[in-house]
Amino acid sequence: MKQALFRWLDSDVGYSFRSSPVAIAAAVIAFVTIFCAVFADVVAPHKPFDLTTLELSHARLAPSTESHALPRAEDGTRTYLLGTDDQGRDILSALMYGARISLVVGAVSVLLSVVIGVALGLLAGYRGGWIDGFLMRLCDVMLSFPAILVALLIAGVGRALFPHAHDTVAFGVLILAITLTGWVQYARTVRGSTMVERNKEYVQAARVTGVAPLRVMLRHVLPNVMGPVLVLATIHVATAIITEATLSFLGVGVPPTSPSLGTLIRVGNDFLFSGEWWITVWPGVMLILIALSVNLLGDWLRDALNPRLR
Repeated sequence: MKQALFRWLDSDVGYSFRSSPVAIAAAVIAFVTIFCAVFADVVAPHKPFDLTTLELSHARLAPSTESHALPRAEDGTRTYLLGTDDQGRDILSALMYGARISLVVGAVSVLLSVVIGVALGLLAGYRGGWIDGFLMRLCDVMLSFPAILVALLIAGVGRALFPHAHDTVAFGVLILAITLTGWVQYARTVRGSTMVERNKEYVQAARVTGVAPLRVMLRHVLPNVMGPVLVLATIHVATAIITEATLSFLGVGVPPTSPSLGTLIRVGNDFLFSGEWWITVWPGVMLILIALSVNLLGDWLRDALNPRLR
């Protein structure tokens, strides 16, 4: 593992990463965010969604490193670094748990979008004909609607059809809504690259030797069209997280029992003009940091994988 890391750092991509302060800063922010989200049960100072630990007397407290007005706990002083919300939940702990949900929904939806988009793009670009025409017209229809509108429609219909569904079903509907609006760009990108690769000598040689078309697509064409897909997927993670936050803010995202960053922003928005700015500002800052760091990493990866910029 250690040798592989040093080998990567000595490569062209690794050198590009080491020589880019912006990429390093974005990677540090992304790593800290992912680490705190994954290990929220251990890192978070409080259990914000455990009803037995909440105290309404601690509600809507301003950010402070030391809250002298609160009753002292066994270990000294109760502290709420980023303040509390209307139910007395620690904002810092809620951000860690909320970021976990946002990251999971974003990552899973992007993964499904990549699988669907790459498969359809390969098929359209390699086979051509009426299959290519049908899939591209389908992509044109999907692109004619705003992505957030399609996701809002699917999520709203899903919640209407399953009003008392389990949280898992609600998460599934949300992921499906984001996936169906995200696969188009992968399909169009892979289709264009596949149309270029299918006319090259190595693909022609594989055809002449009798290799099955499916094997040609998966073993020969697919590895050579994945570069743009990796860059696109990195940037799309931030878009998916923002889409999830938007849907949750509008009330058709994740269930209230498992709030994400969008839900926390929506809850805090009710108290923004009454002076409790921290309830909605800190989730918004966390969302901006995640989206910005992922976008910066995507921009760096795009430049690092572009041979013309080396």
